[in-house]
Amino acid sequence: MSHSRNAAAGVALLGAIVSPAALAAWEPTKPVEIVVAAGAGGASDQMARMMQAAIQKNNLMKQPMVVSLKGGASGGEALMYMKASDGDPNKVLIAYSLIYMLPLAAKIPFNWRDLTPVSVIAMDQFVLWDNTTLPYKNVKEFMAAAKAADPPFKMGGTGSKREDHVLTVFMEKKTGAKFAYLPYKSGGEAATQLVGNHTAANVNNPSENLEVWRAGQVRALCVFDKERIAYKTKVTDTQSWNDIPTCKEEGLDLQYLMLRAMFLPGKVTAEQTAFYVDLFKKVTQTAEYKDYMEKQALKPVFLTGKEMLNFLEEDDKVNSGLMHEAGFVEK
Repeated sequence: MSHSRNAAAGVALLGAIVSPAALAAWEPTKPVEIVVAAGAGGASDQMARMMQAAIQKNNLMKQPMVVSLKGGASGGEALMYMKASDGDPNKVLIAYSLIYMLPLAAKIPFNWRDLTPVSVIAMDQFVLWDNTTLPYKNVKEFMAAAKAADPPFKMGGTGSKREDHVLTVFMEKKTGAKFAYLPYKSGGEAATQLVGNHTAANVNNPSENLEVWRAGQVRALCVFDKERIAYKTKVTDTQSWNDIPTCKEEGLDLQYLMLRAMFLPGKVTAEQTAFYVDLFKKVTQTAEYKDYMEKQALKPVFLTGKEMLNFLEEDDKVNSGLMHEAGFVEK
C-alpha cells in the first residue's frame, strides 16, 4: 500500500518536473502566418515586419514567419479569418483596438474572446499633426482656426468609427470645433493626404508620420497621453519625441493609448500558446524590438496570462464606452 502511494507520489512529482519541458516541446512544423488587420505601410504592418526580422535574425524559431495583410472590410477580413481558424497554431494575429471597435461599428460576429490571447507587446500613442505649410504652430491656434473654419477642416484617419475617428469626435466635444472626417485605408495613406494638403490634420500614430515629420512636412502639435513620450534623441533637426507636449499641457485634456497584442486562434493547446508566449517574450528582448520601440515612439510593455486578460477586459470597457459616447453604436 505504502509502496503504491510512493509510486503515485513519484509519478505526480515526475509530472511536475516534466510539464514545463512538455509545454516547451511543441513548435511549428510549417511557416507561421502573422496576420495584419490593416493595409500595407500602416503601424501594424511595420510592427509585423520588425518581428519577422527579429525572429529570423536571432534564430528564435526554426520555421519562417510570413506577413499576411488582411485589411479588407476595415480589418474585418483578418478578424473573421482568425475566427475561422480554430485549432490552427500556425496563424497569429497582431491586434489593436480594432478587436473591440470593429465588431461594434460594423456588427460583425466577432469577439476577441473567440481567440487565444498570447501577449500584449507594446502600447501605441496618438499624436495630433498638421501640415507645416499651415500657420498654426500649437493646439490653441489650430483649434481656434478649426472652430472658425467654413467649410470645416478635413481630418484624415484610418478607417471609419475607429480610434482616429473616435479621437476626432472627442476633440470636437472638448473644443467645439467641427471637422470633416475622411477615412483612409491606412495610416500611411492618411500621412500622404496630409502632406499633399488634402487634409488639414490627422491623429496618426508616431510611426505612421515618422518619415514625413523627419522631412519637415508635418508638425506634431500634441500627444494624447498623460505624460510625454520618453525618447529624447532628436528625430527632426530640432525635435525629439519628448519635445512634443501632451495635449493636456496644451489645454486639450484627452488621453488614449492603443494596445499592440498577439492572439492565436481559439481551441489551440496550452503547449502551443506557451511556445508563442516564450517566442514573443524573446522578441521583446532583441535589439530589433528595442530599436523599433524608440524609432516608432512606442511604449514597451509585456503582459501575458491573467494580467493580460484583466487588461483586455478593462480596455474593452474603455473602448466600448468611447464608441457609445461618440454615437457610433446604435443603442
